[in-house]
Amino acid sequence: MRILLQTTIPTTKDDWSIARFSLLAKHLRTIEDAAGQALFEVTVRDRDDLGAPDSVLSTLDQGHFDQMWLFAVDVGNGLTPTDCDAIARFREKGGGLLVTRDHMDLGSSICGLAGVGAAHHFHTRNVDPDALKEADDPYTTNILWPNFHSGANGDYQEIHAVAPIHPVLIDLQSPTGALRFLPSHPHEGDVSAPRHSAARVISTGTSKVTGRSFNVAVAFEPNSDEGPAIAESSFHHFADYNWDPDRGCPSFVEERPGNGMARDPRALIDTHRYVLNVARWLARPAG
Repeated sequence: MRILLQTTIPTTKDDWSIARFSLLAKHLRTIEDAAGQALFEVTVRDRDDLGAPDSVLSTLDQGHFDQMWLFAVDVGNGLTPTDCDAIARFREKGGGLLVTRDHMDLGSSICGLAGVGAAHHFHTRNVDPDALKEADDPYTTNILWPNFHSGANGDYQEIHAVAPIHPVLIDLQSPTGALRFLPSHPHEGDVSAPRHSAARVISTGTSKVTGRSFNVAVAFEPNSDEGPAIAESSFHHFADYNWDPDRGCPSFVEERPGNGMARDPRALIDTHRYVLNVARWLARPAG
């Protein structure tokens, strides 16, 4: 199974470039089947320079990847229409997509993606008509809504699996039958199941500040027209800094990190299981 881990910015040391998702790539590469063979072949890359179609994204439907995990870390200019069209064709051919972003307008270029782009709501693009348009995170005042505060970077949050439990959340060793923990972040984004679609919310979180519930993940089931897709509220669920704050972060990150992921091994175990479940589910053909 060939997985592309891809960001929407050119390689930039002091930003959320693909190098800051190295623990995710390492974990996927170490997963083996019963015969000891690697399950996943993982390619990691940042996009080419901005302002023109990306050499890989704009031809994704013609390439050899089976699924793409897209980390939208741009300020609204990370994908061109040509890129978006090729990604749509990739999914039409059965390719699997995980598309994730963050707070406010961070990653808003994904609004140009057919289907899964409509699941992502931002401050100025595809604004959620049902959302309360005020900051949930009151501490980092330069970041406006949507910005749900699920906890400090380096800590973990308890998530709720929406019934029926989706395959990406199943954990037979859990007392609830579902995964319970993911890395937290002070300002997660807003995702929802688009109206008039077969997508559904599969997991929710709770703000540590206001107690508000917010959606963590939305799943699009594969069908005869499109492959499977997941819309995630924050790329910080997969970033090195959120799995292990000692890995460091860009200089513009102001919040003080926690150490909950290090203190409670259950959180990283659940996160690793979630990654495996997602990768396997995105490989699922239409049934």
